[in-house]
Amino acid sequence: MAKMNIPFSPPDISELEIEQVCEALRSGWITTGPRVKELERLIAEYVGTNKSVCLNSQTACAEMALRVMGISEGDEVIVPAYTYTATASVVAHIGAKIVMIDCQENCLEMDYDAVEAAVNEKTKAIIAVDIAGIPCDYDRLFEIADKKKNVFSPSSDIQKALGRVAVIADTAHAFGAKRDDKMAGDMADFSATSFHAVKNMTTAEGGALTWRAIDGISDDDIYRQLQLLSLHGQSKDALAKTQLGAWEYDIVAPYYKCNMTDILAAVGLAQFERYPDMLKRRREIIEKYDSALNPVGVKSLKHYTDKYTSSGHLYITNIPDITPEQRNEIIIKMAEQGIACNVHYKPLPMHTAYKNMGFDIKNYPNAYNHFVNEITLPLHTGLTDEQIDYIADEYIKILGDYIK
Repeated sequence: MAKMNIPFSPPDISELEIEQVCEALRSGWITTGPRVKELERLIAEYVGTNKSVCLNSQTACAEMALRVMGISEGDEVIVPAYTYTATASVVAHIGAKIVMIDCQENCLEMDYDAVEAAVNEKTKAIIAVDIAGIPCDYDRLFEIADKKKNVFSPSSDIQKALGRVAVIADTAHAFGAKRDDKMAGDMADFSATSFHAVKNMTTAEGGALTWRAIDGISDDDIYRQLQLLSLHGQSKDALAKTQLGAWEYDIVAPYYKCNMTDILAAVGLAQFERYPDMLKRRREIIEKYDSALNPVGVKSLKHYTDKYTSSGHLYITNIPDITPEQRNEIIIKMAEQGIACNVHYKPLPMHTAYKNMGFDIKNYPNAYNHFVNEITLPLHTGLTDEQIDYIADEYIKILGDYIK
């Protein structure tokens, strides 16, 4: 087979997205406006929540969730060690303490027993990550939160209404996933998803925050607070100010600027229309990879079971018994065949920022052991069947020197 050039994760952009963006540009309304509001409505309807808010990134969504809950300095938030920095950096942004938990020995999810042991009177939230689009065990997380109610110390109206530690989902990878007939976005108290360029569904940059109804707290009030937090604390958005004679506004607090624009929402509206077929194609690709690679000793995540259906975001593989140096050799050899691979993830305690906070990878042996022999293969809806076969064949040839 002739050498191919296969990028890792290019966006799947069709003429529909281009047309929608052109329409937004011609409309004269290019910042936050009717298209953002429509995308918010569709997302909430899709995941099964009453409201959603679209912002300029998943990171902004997660941070605004923490802020709307009143979590701040002196509080603690539990996060996994095996994730991208955005999961933990938002905790640093609000001045709270990051409490980092190792993953399980045979699973990329957090060690739930260790999570339970870490909850104390300062703990305000647990952030779980649906890596590769596979939903975490939220039943177990809520069980922990309920079990630890007696040590919970609320410091805001939302915290008092919950009466326990909040369960927050980093659903950056998981839009469209399902577990026990619940959609990602409706499994946790708050869920922050990503529409970055490499994600299954994209708005180029962007994200959405959804939340489950909280007894005694109005969804409309949460939505308004999120609007204030993301638009400088301004009492009217630009769309409201265009009404005749409605120029005047107030700044209720010196907040932040992280709104989504209608241009980005136009991309999202087109992507949303195509998304069911995109999810179906991802499943086909994963099943083709599994059938080719699992029989030769390549370990991969289970994306589809009786319990859950993944969004199929990443094809994460582990090659037993190889060293980090050998892993890097394999990635280079794949690149020489025109195939771009990646690694998900270098655990947070291995990065300078988190080392400087006092985290040491020696305390997270499971995360390190998952990392050292992990290779992520290309997985995107632009792949043809011929390209998938080429990737699998070349991977198997190269791994012949490494799999015992």
